[in-house]
Amino acid sequence: MFDTLSERLSETLRRVAGKATLSEDNIQDTLREVRQALLEADVALPVVKDFIDQVRERAVGQEVMKSLSPGQAFLRIVQLELERAMGTANETLDLATQPPAVILMAGLQGSGKTTSAAKLARWLKEKGKKVLMVSADVYRPAAIRQLETLAESVGVGFVPSHEGQRPLDIAQGALQTARIQFADVLIVDTAGRLAIDAAMMQEIRELHAGVKPVETLFVVDAMTGQDAAQTARAFNEALPLTGVILSKADADSRGGAALSVRAITGKPIKFLGVGEKTDALEPFHPDRIASRILGMGDILSLIEEAERKLDRDKAEKLARKIRKGKGFDLEDFRDQLQQMRDMGGITSMLDKLPGMGGLAQMAQQKVDTKMFVRMEAIINSMTPRERRDPDVLNGSRKRRITEGSGTSIQDLNRLLKQHKQMQKMMKKLGNKSAMQNMMRGLGGMMPPGGGFPRR
Repeated sequence: MFDTLSERLSETLRRVAGKATLSEDNIQDTLREVRQALLEADVALPVVKDFIDQVRERAVGQEVMKSLSPGQAFLRIVQLELERAMGTANETLDLATQPPAVILMAGLQGSGKTTSAAKLARWLKEKGKKVLMVSADVYRPAAIRQLETLAESVGVGFVPSHEGQRPLDIAQGALQTARIQFADVLIVDTAGRLAIDAAMMQEIRELHAGVKPVETLFVVDAMTGQDAAQTARAFNEALPLTGVILSKADADSRGGAALSVRAITGKPIKFLGVGEKTDALEPFHPDRIASRILGMGDILSLIEEAERKLDRDKAEKLARKIRKGKGFDLEDFRDQLQQMRDMGGITSMLDKLPGMGGLAQMAQQKVDTKMFVRMEAIINSMTPRERRDPDVLNGSRKRRITEGSGTSIQDLNRLLKQHKQMQKMMKKLGNKSAMQNMMRGLGGMMPPGGGFPRR
């Protein structure tokens, strides 16, 4: 996410951040490169112009010139302006109304609207809300079935509908059902179109007037760049939107839509869709995204993701096991692989760590992500005894395991070697004095003042 923009901006600003003094000349050179980076990221031209004007005005004033570290001050200005362009603060859902609170989903066909509705339902359920969903897309029976399947998968209620009904009747009937069932939230998925048309807008206006939603969210595909912001503006002119969900943000390396939507529509981005699974929805925090774009990482989002996705019971069980000096077996190894996968894999985790953006890109290019799938398949093909005690694996057992997992003997031997290395490391972590020695060793590698050495 935002890889292209991050790479260009980080490289440009790294050169200026180390300068002892800044002049109007070198500021102009840097701003020219920043402007080019934003345009290449498909940020809307009016947004780019306003962004550069604001940075220039602050950079050539007393704010930078009197700073003890002008280069760092300039970097901070760019960061603040990125935040301003995207909205300055996270604006979450406003559900302060008598239940059920209605959320109306709008968007073009293929934007990820139905999937985003399910992701939002799951997010709300995890917040302790009782959620119902209904589809008013009478033009595509497959969309109704898709939403029903998704509702079942995330464990929320679904109100049936069919193609012979009027969308307004469907929504109002679902609202009555939500009241009877004491639901906290009703999510209404509306019909999408391949393009904006008058009939579509009139239908969604009637739905809006009929169910009076507290939130009207426009789902837009991040990969459409500037067009995303323009489409959002067209919907906003026809419908009182309260916010935007930017879908497929994980596949968008440019970031133009994220930087353009707020400035063009005046409406906040409330969520980012960062994957295909129903748990791949992140609240949009402009400050964290700005930090990520500039290669400074996003530790808070990583912590929140870990709290949401990692199995606390398994983690505590493994910690107790290690403290007692018990072995780290292949079942424990499989649990670690699964938890890393749930966190989005190595590249997703590295991307959120400060200064690791480049390493994340390198990992994406060089690490075979299918390797982790093979490793899990190998462990799943073992008996419980073999997972607990890999030393029992002989030639015939290895052949059975590799045939069952569709892998090779080399894959299995590589896994066993990596497991041995993990075992040694876990044994050291369980040994208090060894752990203290390790920490002292790491401390000696740190530069004065702590932190990571600069590249």
